[in-house]
Amino acid sequence: MDMESWKLLRSACLLSFLLGSCFVYQSLRVVDAQEDPKPAVTLQVDASNGAGRPIPETLFGIFFEEINHAGAGGLWAELVSNRGFEAGGQNTPSNIWPWSIVGDHSSIYVATDHSSCFERNKIALRMDVLCDSKDCPSGGVGVYNPGYWGMNIEEGKKYKVALYVRSTGDIDVSVSLTSSNGSLTLASEKIIASASDVSKWIKKEVLLEAKSTDPSARLQLTTTKKGSIWIDQVSAMPVDTYKGHGFRNDLFQMMVDIKPRFIRFPGGCFVEGEWLSNAFRWKETVGPWEERPGHFGDVWKYWTDDGLGHFEFFQMAEDIGAAPIWVFNNGISHNDEVETASIMPFVQEALDGIEFARGDANSTWGSVRAKMGRQEPFELKYVAIGNEDCGKTYYRGNYIVFYNAIKKAYPDIKIISNCDGSSHPLDHPADYYDYHIYTSASNLFSMYHQFDRTSRNGPKAFVSEYAVTGKDAGTGSLLASLAEAAFLIGLEKNSDIVEMASYAPLFVNTNDRRWNPDAIVFNSSHLYGTPSYWVQRFFAESSGATLLNSTLKGNSTSLVASAISWKNNGKDYIRIKAVNFGGNSVNMKVLVTGLDPNVMRVTGSKKTVLTSTNVMDENSFSQPEKVVPHESLLEMAEEDMTVVLPPHSFSSFDLLKESAKIKMPISDSSSSHQETTTV
Repeated sequence: MDMESWKLLRSACLLSFLLGSCFVYQSLRVVDAQEDPKPAVTLQVDASNGAGRPIPETLFGIFFEEINHAGAGGLWAELVSNRGFEAGGQNTPSNIWPWSIVGDHSSIYVATDHSSCFERNKIALRMDVLCDSKDCPSGGVGVYNPGYWGMNIEEGKKYKVALYVRSTGDIDVSVSLTSSNGSLTLASEKIIASASDVSKWIKKEVLLEAKSTDPSARLQLTTTKKGSIWIDQVSAMPVDTYKGHGFRNDLFQMMVDIKPRFIRFPGGCFVEGEWLSNAFRWKETVGPWEERPGHFGDVWKYWTDDGLGHFEFFQMAEDIGAAPIWVFNNGISHNDEVETASIMPFVQEALDGIEFARGDANSTWGSVRAKMGRQEPFELKYVAIGNEDCGKTYYRGNYIVFYNAIKKAYPDIKIISNCDGSSHPLDHPADYYDYHIYTSASNLFSMYHQFDRTSRNGPKAFVSEYAVTGKDAGTGSLLASLAEAAFLIGLEKNSDIVEMASYAPLFVNTNDRRWNPDAIVFNSSHLYGTPSYWVQRFFAESSGATLLNSTLKGNSTSLVASAISWKNNGKDYIRIKAVNFGGNSVNMKVLVTGLDPNVMRVTGSKKTVLTSTNVMDENSFSQPEKVVPHESLLEMAEEDMTVVLPPHSFSSFDLLKESAKIKMPISDSSSSHQETTTV
């Protein structure tokens, strides 16, 4: 190749490189922009000092109800179901489900009787062993418990098994964790005692360390010694629970990650009951776990041993770092009511429940708490009188009696009425009114404005239950979550009247789905968050932040957006949140005003987007992260920028506020060159 040809080729290559570099630069220059950078809408945000409004510290929290086996067989880590044999009722012999026998009826006979040593739960199980070491099966005979659709036993982890036992003779009982059919032993220890030791009820404990993993394991109690053995109050708990307080680690962490500022408990309809005889009564759920009678929750149709009781709920709130909101029964269920003239026993029960939480260790009910290992009081600033029974015959009369009694004894406690005061004033005193909404996606999206015209006088609003339900929801769809995100932005903007909000329900065990959809889905060993769960994570920094004045201009019928500012680790941030409920991408210009360019500027931090290829997409055990937020760096952000909102998406853009850097030339007499410094 001659010299001229070489020069020509080199020039062509250089030109191609420069053109390519220019194209790449232009592609990167407008971050997040489509080929057509013209914005369809503009969000103008006033970030000037003093222009915003404080958001209540309590705005976003969680609502825990014992529904869908959220507690029993879920958050409460107890592995044994029906541990005291009370679930079959007080008429004996009773059904002992889910317990079953190991062996056959020629070698063992079991039946319940009223011989327990516990006054509040008299049922115990009698095991008549009809064989001995010569003719019993090699593994012995006895009973097993599969837990709540299988016990998740993990290799190397330890499990504490406790039970009460008595017998007419010596005992030699194997306590084992096995595979679901009993063929493989995961861990085993023996309980051996003489007849004199077990002639009366005695508590025995063993510590089992699993040799292998099985998510469908069971607990077995077996023997080859002929005779009669009574057993009662059988418990199996993992040693490793959240802060050692009995909560399942992975499920508890999912709650913590929402950063809730409050937790409402224990219901919901669970508090009411279909009938008052089956309502949640807190006094039956405190004291040693062995002494708690348990009860049948007739609304959601399953038995709870009430290991997760009044004390544990307050412990849960403290471990999360959330304010407890106790909902108590006000003498009204779904089907029966107590007349106001006879309501005082229920009122006293509520006052006693507050004393249990807040009373000193020498008070009547504070001493019960102290005996459970908690000398100092729990925090309790909020109580709710009943649930969803506004309009019942005796509601108003009962409410007034409760309200007056509580305010007299505890003037600082904030009281929540379950009558809706958003459209008309309440006819009774309250600090908050409760608002529940379950509806379609399109309707909830449009309810972004629900509280725009609500009176700012009188009690504040507590949106304690909201969700998209029906065909739009599936079992937790993207569509449902987007409508909920828009609704929450509306609550955020109306947080001068709405002070608290929580999604419902929080948990579902897939083996007993009583309500659909739910935020967190689990079985014995796995879990995932639905898109509705991930939406709540977007609002984790909102409580206690500052709502910035913002205006959305342009064709925005399918868009909802807002802006907040908050501090994290000493740094100031602005977060832009936007829901695109439509099927097309939208270019949104973000114009941040009010910052003195000589003092403060915004730079990129990160963007987070929740979307999927289909608006009805859901997560599942096989695809737990099909619809989850995706984070990326937000580059080249500034006070005036354009971002893209994908179709059917929820996006947030975090902007870091930092001091403006002004470069000033400085002369250095000892050098011939100039330096710059930042001031």
